[in-house]
Amino acid sequence: MLLSAALLAATGVAATAQQYPDKPIKLIVPQAAGSATDNVARVLAMELSREINQTIVVENRPGGAFVIGLDAVAKSAPDGYTLGIGNIGGMTIAPNMVAKLPFDPVNDFQPVALVTVGHLMLAASPKLEVKSVGELIALAKAQPGKLTNASSASGSPGHVGGELFKYMSGTNILHVPYKGGAAAINDLIAGRVDIMFESLNSIAPHARSGTVRPLGVSGAKRSGGFPDVPTIAEAGVPGYLAPTWSGLIAPAGTPRPIVDKLNAAVNRALRSKVFTDRSALIGDDIGGGTPEEFHALIRTELAKWSDVVKRSGAKLE
Repeated sequence: MLLSAALLAATGVAATAQQYPDKPIKLIVPQAAGSATDNVARVLAMELSREINQTIVVENRPGGAFVIGLDAVAKSAPDGYTLGIGNIGGMTIAPNMVAKLPFDPVNDFQPVALVTVGHLMLAASPKLEVKSVGELIALAKAQPGKLTNASSASGSPGHVGGELFKYMSGTNILHVPYKGGAAAINDLIAGRVDIMFESLNSIAPHARSGTVRPLGVSGAKRSGGFPDVPTIAEAGVPGYLAPTWSGLIAPAGTPRPIVDKLNAAVNRALRSKVFTDRSALIGDDIGGGTPEEFHALIRTELAKWSDVVKRSGAKLE
């Protein structure tokens, strides 16, 4: 009797997965429109919709250091029709900074596939008289607390990346959080803030056009899109490392056949000309791989950023 019930349930799941998706899918982005996460999500939605032959609607739910959007994903029905973008900020940094998180970043989500791996760029306002990381450190030490560091949000990679920079360089720079990267970049261009650590996904066009001044990138090696821009480690802060990543997630309990179908579609989408051209232009790396590999990355990064947050003293305002 129990065996028959189990077989019937398995047959039902397989049939559901075979028909999936038969209606539009909602993709929740836990950041504002124009942010790095949003930029990745919209390219993914366009390419993934072609692969699965179904409409994907991007819905921005910013706020609460990514918590609002990710909580909406975690509490959605695990049927494959509500997905989310899980990024380094929301999945591994904010959980180490928010006292009462309404979800468990490891157990309340089903990772589907890693999408991008990249850099933060340390960029200066063109109105700030510094042209290198070394000059920035010297100015910050000469004027403690006077310089300002914009970020797309409290608890974002740019926030904690900036706090780690201050800790490792021995500087005092005021953090100024915004509600989205686009507004912060606009103020950086205008000179209303001095520096910013921001994903290449959003700041690369401005660095290329000269409206902001690139000083360094946060990865272990230089970005292919900006080979002349040094890593922050080689430019004056030895050992500095703060890469970024984002991927597709679903609520925990999403049937494995649906997860597998989405994973295969994401991996195909990442090989599209749109993604490869964009990667070459921006300098980020394309992700891919299995759900298990993405899950392992989340667990590893959660532990790593716990240590970084404690050492840097970063806190949510």
